[in-house]
Amino acid sequence: MASVGIKLHLLAAIALFLGGCSDHRESAQISSMELTYWPAPNPEEIRLADTLVGVWNRLHPDIRVRMQPIPVSQSTEEVLLAAIAGKTTPDVCSNILPGAMLEYTSAGGLIALDEFSDFDSVALGRTPKDVLETFRSGDHYFQIPWKTNPVMMFYNLRLLEEAGITKLPKTYGEYLAAARTVTRDTNGDGQTDIWMGERDIRPIWWQRLFDFFPFYIAASGGKTLFENGSVAFVNKSSEEVFQFFQDCYRNGYFPHTYFQGGDPFLLEKKASHISGPWEVATLRKFAPQMRYDIVPVPVPDDYRGPVYTFGNFKNIAIFSTTRHPREAWEFVKFLITAEHDLLLLEICNQLPIRGDLTANPLFGDYFRRNPKMTTFARQAAFTREMDAAPDLKEIFDAISQEYEECCVYGKTPPAEAIRAAAQRTQLIVNWNK
Repeated sequence: MASVGIKLHLLAAIALFLGGCSDHRESAQISSMELTYWPAPNPEEIRLADTLVGVWNRLHPDIRVRMQPIPVSQSTEEVLLAAIAGKTTPDVCSNILPGAMLEYTSAGGLIALDEFSDFDSVALGRTPKDVLETFRSGDHYFQIPWKTNPVMMFYNLRLLEEAGITKLPKTYGEYLAAARTVTRDTNGDGQTDIWMGERDIRPIWWQRLFDFFPFYIAASGGKTLFENGSVAFVNKSSEEVFQFFQDCYRNGYFPHTYFQGGDPFLLEKKASHISGPWEVATLRKFAPQMRYDIVPVPVPDDYRGPVYTFGNFKNIAIFSTTRHPREAWEFVKFLITAEHDLLLLEICNQLPIRGDLTANPLFGDYFRRNPKMTTFARQAAFTREMDAAPDLKEIFDAISQEYEECCVYGKTPPAEAIRAAAQRTQLIVNWNK
């Protein structure tokens, strides 16, 4: 592992030296300055940020970058909105949720990146035009696409095989049929100890990004919550999703409790797990003995066509409090070079938003060594992002409360719960107009 780390450091340093000499000569005319960079606070992204900032600072002694992980809170979005309000934002952040963009820009928190003369060539040199267009806010781009983590379904092959399941479930019917034999008491104490699945049942808004939202995107053939600015999820697809999860809880295939003793998938206490590509590295580290496979999330039995999912994108932005916008932009460009996208894969096991991800030979060795990640790379073309709507946290809170009432506790029928969530969503939208 040490040799791999050395290789990655050298790769980043050589790539930047070859491509960044002119930038260094230009910045030599500028007096010493400092930029602040906030990456996500997870260990892998901190390691990536520390590596890249170290290389940058060695090559740009007059434009130093200070790395500080985003302060830990319930969500990054709450931290950034508070920082915007208090004018304590960093120069650059690489944990920007596209769905929160409207709130950030309405507060005047970000600068328009397309005002830099080379934005188009930089962005389109990495990201397909149709994908880039989805990140436009009005007439401008306030974010540059960075990474995507498609949400998919992991299956524990041993637990399925022990229950006589040889085909990975891909529809609601197949999943529920498998659940009837997978969910069981294995030690005779009258308590279920192997579950088909499990979700965090607390009504926390971002939890719906790993159950209702990706399942709705899949069931609807790629739709999201809004269409032309109007609430658009009162339909058969959303009702089927709520019915599916209600069936999982009502029949005892999912527990009604929140696990306190560790991750039940890592402990091989549940047969399926909804997650993103970061889970591959987690399993390699904490459950190397597990045999598993990854497929798209289940869809209704009559669904036809490609299966879409939530892309869980995180992008990079520059905040309006920066005193050095041009230098901050140079640092952003440094973060998204092909060589540093390889580091994103190697260190974080997360996918850069690139049109050539599966074709570029630079990434070929990584995918040969990590075949499970190829599954996510292929899914990346069939992803959707959160809508750019006002106060998405409140909207997903509304959905979470109805999800809890309907799916977890079965107190309301799916159609009624969906209508209630949509009505409250419309009130939130109207309030913010």
